[in-house]
Amino acid sequence: MQQPGRTVSPTPRDATARHQQDEKDQLIAVYPGSFDPVHRGHIDIAKRAARLVDVLIIAVYSKPSKNLLFSAEERVRLWHDVIESEGLTNVRVERFDGLVVEFARTVGAKAIVRGLRAVTDFELEFQQALMNRKQAPEIETLMIITALSYLFVSATLLKEVAKLGGDLDGIVTPNVARALHEKFAEERARE
Repeated sequence: MQQPGRTVSPTPRDATARHQQDEKDQLIAVYPGSFDPVHRGHIDIAKRAARLVDVLIIAVYSKPSKNLLFSAEERVRLWHDVIESEGLTNVRVERFDGLVVEFARTVGAKAIVRGLRAVTDFELEFQQALMNRKQAPEIETLMIITALSYLFVSATLLKEVAKLGGDLDGIVTPNVARALHEKFAEERARE
């Protein structure tokens, strides 16, 4: 029994339960991708999605069927740096394997965010959204059209430009530009 005038600190179990209840009450979305590397187009989509939800989780896919330049750990670190430098307080980054809908369920997400650049993106994203809906009808897909200034940006194209020494100003953040420069310097040293 509590004595008058005396406060009782919550137990760790109480704090954990309260945190879990708070997360259940929040609208959580997942923004999945390989992000090899993260660029300003990705950041634009993340910022805009973060305004729509309570928590946005950048979900870095560990093992896509792509030829990756950066490891999963490096891609997560690059996103951490971006989140901090951009002041995205309701955004966090996690890596995942497997189906994005299973990851979304695991973190309690109600939506998957996807960015669209062109009609060709729409066709693929439409198919993926329908498959995700078949697998997890309780999770919605939010498609956000990229800003006009990033319409031409793709990770594949920017890696080619970086490899050939082109200007990436305005396309990637300074931390990503450094990481690209270091990767290609390592590659040239091995040749």
